[in-house]
Amino acid sequence: MGEINVSSRHLGRLLADSTGPQNRPYQMVFAELADSHRGRPVAEILPLLRRAADEALLGFTGADLREQAEAIRGGERYVLRIRVT
Repeated sequence: MGEINVSSRHLGRLLADSTGPQNRPYQMVFAELADSHRGRPVAEILPLLRRAADEALLGFTGADLREQAEAIRGGERYVLRIRVT
């Protein structure tokens, strides 16, 4: 389980159901990767998550992204705690 702090002005970068200006929120990219990359190596998933996080300007650590990639590889549910600031 990860945690991230997000300004209320930037929730659109994270959430797929937001009305923010972000074309592909991180949540949407994560869900697509979870569907298409289940069972794939973490090393293959990790750069895709990093790119999506960078494009959304989200401050995930390397450990956060590795944890997410491992969840995708294993087909496990990933819980992210969001603190809105």
